[in-house]
Amino acid sequence: MSFRRRTLLKVIVLGDSGVGKTSLMNQYVHKRFSQQYKATIGADFVTKELQIDDKIVTLQIWDTAGQERFQSLGIAFYRGADCCVLVYDVNVTRSFETLDNWHEEFLKQANPSDPSSFPFILLGNKIDIDGGNSREVSEKKAAEWCSSKGNIPYYETSAKEDHNVDDAFLHIAKSAMANEHDRDLYFHGVPDAATEAEQRGGCSC
Repeated sequence: MSFRRRTLLKVIVLGDSGVGKTSLMNQYVHKRFSQQYKATIGADFVTKELQIDDKIVTLQIWDTAGQERFQSLGIAFYRGADCCVLVYDVNVTRSFETLDNWHEEFLKQANPSDPSSFPFILLGNKIDIDGGNSREVSEKKAAEWCSSKGNIPYYETSAKEDHNVDDAFLHIAKSAMANEHDRDLYFHGVPDAATEAEQRGGCSC
């Protein structure tokens, strides 16, 4: 073949404000980490291109605000998602306890054709803080939650130390690709400029 198959995958990242969603995305896409915290307003996205087998995959990763007052913006961003990433802070019990709400909210807003098989991934972030001494949510507790939701894959990450970030997002890309394949939405030989235009036109807000 003279061209590789190009696939655009939409990934939504959800979780409470301050758990490190933006930091994880910046570490994965730009290989940088900032100590300064700036709350995401509404939603934003970054893109990353990678090759999986014979396919060129463009991940469009949407970072949505963790504050409840912005959750009403969600429906436009959730639609058409190929994978949902749930993030909590292992040092903050509250951020773990709200995962059920985020999980349910996504399924309600995105309305996938088969909710039971839609790919979710859970990331327990900030494992680097205080050498793990500040941890409030055990790995076992997280694993039990994942099991209760149909064996969602689980990764423990540190955006600051770049621990498990690439591995987690590779798993995310593969899960999204498997889901996208079911819907058979392939872009054949789309030039980069067209892909960027598509991304800009992807939001009606």
